[in-house]
Amino acid sequence: MRKIVGITMGDPAGIGPEISIKALSKEALYQKCKPLLVGDRTVVEYYLSQHTELSLKVNAITDPSDGKYTLGTIDLIDLNCVDKETFKIGEVTEVSGNAAFQYVKKVIELALSKDIDATVTNPLNKEALNAAGHHYAGHTEIYADLTNTDKYTMMLADGNLRVVHVSTHVSLREACDRVTKQRVLDVIRIADQACKDLGIENPRVAVAGLNPHCGENGLFGDEEIKEINPAVEAAKSEGINAHGSLPADTLFSKANGGMYDIVVAMYHDQGHIPLKLLGFVYDQEKQNWKAVEGVNITLNLPIIRTSVDHGTAFDQSGKWTASEASLENAIDYAIQLANNKTT
Repeated sequence: MRKIVGITMGDPAGIGPEISIKALSKEALYQKCKPLLVGDRTVVEYYLSQHTELSLKVNAITDPSDGKYTLGTIDLIDLNCVDKETFKIGEVTEVSGNAAFQYVKKVIELALSKDIDATVTNPLNKEALNAAGHHYAGHTEIYADLTNTDKYTMMLADGNLRVVHVSTHVSLREACDRVTKQRVLDVIRIADQACKDLGIENPRVAVAGLNPHCGENGLFGDEEIKEINPAVEAAKSEGINAHGSLPADTLFSKANGGMYDIVVAMYHDQGHIPLKLLGFVYDQEKQNWKAVEGVNITLNLPIIRTSVDHGTAFDQSGKWTASEASLENAIDYAIQLANNKTT
């Protein structure tokens, strides 16, 4: 049975609407799931009016059970947040920030009520979000708040490389303070379960060090000795196949090569940079991105949430050049998690 996947349009001024329409114009998607877009009809119809070769029609509904879920029709829950007369592509505005928040709020509500099986988010703009009065660091924090989840983490994935984080959207100074035995152990546990949810029976969980060379036995810092290594040992005592702490400068290459199934990174950039180096490919000659393919998954929620692993790209908005590959990958992950949840 095809699962219903709720897809937020993202900030309507960004590339979310464009890549959503591109993904929803492909037959392969409808063979795998029932895609339901949550956003603004005004914005979708604007883009369709600019690209009539797609021959797509909007089916505005209020209940997911009323969707047609067939190629040629975009089933849309229209929240009517944007005024077509004042809407501006490629700009940070309170209106777009509020719209993006409302789309996310709606898919969370639909998932919690089990009207849809999984959620997928397109990018929102954090400045616009906060300007609209929604004071969150990003999607992850919105999901945690609206689902009343205390222990959660972000997972990035591209090919063989999967990365979870002890901390994400905080300063580097604060990130160091957040490396505690309990938090590292919590993230190891979440990482292990995430791999099992993806069908990996005995996940190999690699845990990165915080300091260069894992601190060289305290010479460059003692967080490994005091916090990280004790967390790894505690995880092992629970039967988790955990390894570490391991020097981050070589760990990600090993994981990408298949030595480990998932990496526990200590802070945002430690995990994001290696994954985006692999998933994001820039073409200097053509002055555009050849690939933007990473997937972001929020773990340990009561509902399924996956996302594209890139921003709103206001500089590309309205040009019809943005790639939908990351969105398609995010939808595939959501389908896989939804299918495994019921088997």
